[in-house]
Amino acid sequence: MALSPSPVNLPDRGRRLVLERLTKFFDTEESVETVDDLPPRLTFKALEAFRMSRSRERILNNLEEMYREAFDRAKETGDPAQMAALDFSYRREQLYFEILLDVRDAMEKR
Repeated sequence: MALSPSPVNLPDRGRRLVLERLTKFFDTEESVETVDDLPPRLTFKALEAFRMSRSRERILNNLEEMYREAFDRAKETGDPAQMAALDFSYRREQLYFEILLDVRDAMEKR
């Protein structure tokens, strides 16, 4: 027969002390709500607040590097169908990224 733990019954003074300590722990200058506090959302206002960190060249170079490695592996195995599929996928993804980057650049100029 297992004994279940009984709830802790603190006297009023003990409860008050615990509440005060927790309040001191959680109430810091950082935790005080300000007028400028906004929930984290990807809104136009949020996009205006910070500049995107990755450059167009870096993004497109990363894409090319990723596809180049996959293409080289397909080339080593001699799989022409995979090579053709990767070539098409790369060009399609490059076009998508260029469109998205154009939109990002236009929004940053506003």
